[in-house]
Amino acid sequence: MKAFLLAAGHGTRLRPLTDTTPKCLLPVRGEPMLSIWLDLCHRHGIGDVLINAHAHGGQIRDYLAAHRNGVKVRVVDEPVLLGSAGTVRANREWVAGERCFWILYADVLTNAGLGRMMQFHLERRNLATLGGYEAPDPERCGIMQVDAEGVVRGFVEKPKTPAGRLAFAGLMIADAALVDHIPDSLPADLGFDVLPRLAGKAAAWPISDYLLDIGTLENYELAQKTWPGLG
Repeated sequence: MKAFLLAAGHGTRLRPLTDTTPKCLLPVRGEPMLSIWLDLCHRHGIGDVLINAHAHGGQIRDYLAAHRNGVKVRVVDEPVLLGSAGTVRANREWVAGERCFWILYADVLTNAGLGRMMQFHLERRNLATLGGYEAPDPERCGIMQVDAEGVVRGFVEKPKTPAGRLAFAGLMIADAALVDHIPDSLPADLGFDVLPRLAGKAAAWPISDYLLDIGTLENYELAQKTWPGLG
């Protein structure tokens, strides 16, 4: 099983921490978030991971060279940011022949049961399965409108007037055909350019496990106090 681990953002809201350190290498209770993600992937049968890097890519490679955990990792540099969807499209050959693959946001801290989510996806046979959680600040998230069967009927990124609190958690399983829904023009963003197109073709998987978007200094500090570990 393969996964895109998206890590190329600037991390501007985490400055000054990210001035010299890539966001994915910031430690949570002493362990870099990248290490946590690779451990989670290894536990759930994801053996091949592609990480996109923009700033400090050398640090990521150095870390990976010194810390191996059984997951094969490829680091792809993006001198010009392609966007979350653009990265997938630019590396579509890497997942060619895969029935489905993961798209994971490296700045999300979670111990989610990925195996249960994958089982749900394979049973439902949708184009995509989006992990969701109840967001305390829905206006800065991608909000899903979901029917009684769990089908995503609408998606709005950072809505001024949120229709609810069920937000995209930054964990997603995509069938191979999803790549055809990514625009040719780059950069392309999943939240703005792709997920709104999947109404009726995607399902939501509510995540009840620990999940925190490490996008701000406040949440980074909160993680140090609340992260329970992978167990």
